[in-house]
Amino acid sequence: MTAPKPKDWIMAIAPYVPGRSTTDSGAPVAKLSSNENPLGTSPEAQAAFSKHVGDLSRYPDASAAELRAALAAYHDLDPARIIYGTGSDEVLHLAAGAYAGPGDEVIFVRYGFSVYEIATRRVGAHPVVAPDKDHATDVDAILACVTERTRIVFIANPNNPTGTYAPRGEILRLHANLPSDVMLVIDQAYSEYLMPEEDDGGLDLARHAPNVIVTRTFSKIHGLAAERIGWGYGSAEAVAAMHRIRAPFCITTAGQQAAIAALGATDFIEHSRAHNIKWRTWLAGEIAKLGNAGLRVVPSHANFLLVLFEGALTAEVAYHQLMERGIIVRWLPGQGLANGLRMTIGTEAETRTLVEALRAIVADAV
Repeated sequence: MTAPKPKDWIMAIAPYVPGRSTTDSGAPVAKLSSNENPLGTSPEAQAAFSKHVGDLSRYPDASAAELRAALAAYHDLDPARIIYGTGSDEVLHLAAGAYAGPGDEVIFVRYGFSVYEIATRRVGAHPVVAPDKDHATDVDAILACVTERTRIVFIANPNNPTGTYAPRGEILRLHANLPSDVMLVIDQAYSEYLMPEEDDGGLDLARHAPNVIVTRTFSKIHGLAAERIGWGYGSAEAVAAMHRIRAPFCITTAGQQAAIAALGATDFIEHSRAHNIKWRTWLAGEIAKLGNAGLRVVPSHANFLLVLFEGALTAEVAYHQLMERGIIVRWLPGQGLANGLRMTIGTEAETRTLVEALRAIVADAV
């Protein structure tokens, strides 16, 4: 008897591999592998979440009306044009599902977020990888990849896993030179870690351009990773199309209320951003002092650093030796970064421990 056969394009997907939470030995760790907020979650969001533990028997509001209203007020948006999902990952998949399919092409940059390729292949479209510019987004390279079959361009800003950032002028130039029937999806998962003057203009574009969708998440600076709350903004037509394939009841009742409260926790947001800038700068400086071992930090605007190992010490060896010391970072050979480790900015204690461990590993290697 012949068994049902999955679609070829589904079997071509390399499954998403999350950052590890435990060492090989199961020892307690400093988890610096998933770009979570090391300061946790704001007290306001925790309190709002706790108030709804008695609502487990009822479905959540499928329209997320209160959350959409809060997001609209916070960002000066039209609530009817807000899409939401199980993390911004789902919103990215919705965009691919609504605008691409077999025979179409979807462009993203080399060293871009791995979900872009998964979302592309899931709908049977063909992924097109644009060359990078020293691990950063190259607008001219993206535009050179556009053909009559191009339907979507995915770009993360700041980018994951490199931390690089394309300034407002480059984002506007990219959009201005794309055909009007190509959807530009700007993934802003790490945008809250930028300073206000670094705004890339993505939301402004999404307010006025029918071929722009911006996605964001509550998993990073807001510290709600466990609840998986993402959202996006686009034209009324784009959002209506994505709603047709969105999973119903995709955000829990407690999660919606926690997210609303998180938006109002401005002191926590500012503290998280300041902590990140301080310790990201410090960590980059300390790693630069280890330059004799061939370590190079890619300039980052996110809550992590990509460290390239360009000498005798390899990223793979350093990854395993850090794990032996109870520190988990992210090694990404599956994304073409076998020579790199992505390191989340942790607490002060975690960041100092990471540097001490790197110094010891480097000393043993040279």
